[in-house]
Amino acid sequence: MAGHQVTPTTSSAAQEWAGKHITVAGLGVSGVSAARALAGLGARVTVVDGGDSTTHHERAAELEREGIAVRLADADTLPPGTELVVTSPGWKPGSPLFAAAAEAGVDVVGDVEIAWRLRGEQAAPWLAVTGTNGKTTTVQMLASILEAAGLRTVAVGNIGTPIIDVVLAQGRDGAEPYDVLAVELSSYQLHWAPSVRAHSAAVLNLAPDHLDWHGSMEAYAADKGRIYEGNEIACVYNVADPATERLVMQADVEEGCRAIGFTLGTPGPSELGVVDGILVDRAFVENRREQAQELAEISDVTPAAPHNIANALAAAALARAFGVPATAVRDGLRAFRPDAHRIAHVADVDGVAYVDDSKATNTHAAQASLAAYESIVWIAGGLAKGATFDGLVTASARRLRGVVLIGADRELIRQALARHAPDVPVVDLDRTDTGAMAAAVREAARLARPGDTVLMAPACASMDMFANYNKRGEAFADAVRGLASGRHPEE
Repeated sequence: MAGHQVTPTTSSAAQEWAGKHITVAGLGVSGVSAARALAGLGARVTVVDGGDSTTHHERAAELEREGIAVRLADADTLPPGTELVVTSPGWKPGSPLFAAAAEAGVDVVGDVEIAWRLRGEQAAPWLAVTGTNGKTTTVQMLASILEAAGLRTVAVGNIGTPIIDVVLAQGRDGAEPYDVLAVELSSYQLHWAPSVRAHSAAVLNLAPDHLDWHGSMEAYAADKGRIYEGNEIACVYNVADPATERLVMQADVEEGCRAIGFTLGTPGPSELGVVDGILVDRAFVENRREQAQELAEISDVTPAAPHNIANALAAAALARAFGVPATAVRDGLRAFRPDAHRIAHVADVDGVAYVDDSKATNTHAAQASLAAYESIVWIAGGLAKGATFDGLVTASARRLRGVVLIGADRELIRQALARHAPDVPVVDLDRTDTGAMAAAVREAARLARPGDTVLMAPACASMDMFANYNKRGEAFADAVRGLASGRHPEE
């Protein structure tokens, strides 16, 4: 991690932050980005983190060389003189540090809020996306569409590029400013970003997730709904998920801002949808009651699974709200390729397709993945994070040729299968080591028939067996390639 100092975009920004005592909670990517940015603006920054590993000490030493104070192995105490706390997204609202801040009358905000406050006078507008699943893919599709329209843009936020760095780089050192930003926002980030006001925003879907952090489904939904506050042009919602439309109805938006739906069916006025395999727009056309604008074909979307078509429609709606022509929607979708481990076809072996959707870490994502195929041998299991599986199994039972279970909480899925799909063959692999994936692929191959899809969509987190969902997906792909070549990966 190379050290660098960020220079202010305007003198007024420097005046606002110079000398201010700021505590940054967390030594991860967003925390380090915020600390450097604020220190570069003249603030007196202290970073606190409960970790005490070698990596933590290396990062701390780097920041300390840049004049930023770091306090490790003590994340609960508010440093004396703190005037503002800037938190990394994952820190829970009930953290002792935040309780101490509240007692001292000190505000707590996130890095996204700081980025919003640091925007210059000619700041690029934000097109923002949130939802339980599909955020990253939709934001990347949106950026591809905007680029196809000749606009300078970048995908930022929860997607990996710290948004503070992008905001402060606007016009610096001769860099050409962005026309618009495609911004992915998690519920955590939205919780700590009360001032953000997007040009247009979308909530893709809502399903129980991160409830241990938010405390309830109602609180989780409310944080997601913050993305609509103050929208200028369009609040994009999912017609198939009424909870997203309710969030639009509850939002306080700018005069003239419109509710725009997207649907996999035939769209009504002020909606985008699908007609005879064509993505069409009945929202941003002159006579939306009688006309529709063709945007793209389903075959222009990769992969053309139902949930990914929905992602494409949401991205198209935001782009059209920004004035992008229909041809750019088509060209942007054709150019887009999803990240690894998102319903990715690995290989065909003996007439059976093997698909890696390791990113399906919750039941909502797994159900969308299962809905894309007709006859499936499903590899599932891992850390359930408090989830239940009855609804998932009920919705998907008719598609299941067989199931192979791995991971710490596989018993929860096995019980749901016994209740709702008792005739489906189940292989329960009683192991949680990383080599279990090779055994799971072999068992899935034994259950599959030509024309089937072996789908690894675990509906669970990966950390019981793997460092992350990427490593899990790589293990699956390696096992499939071994099967295709006739070699046998080690168990």
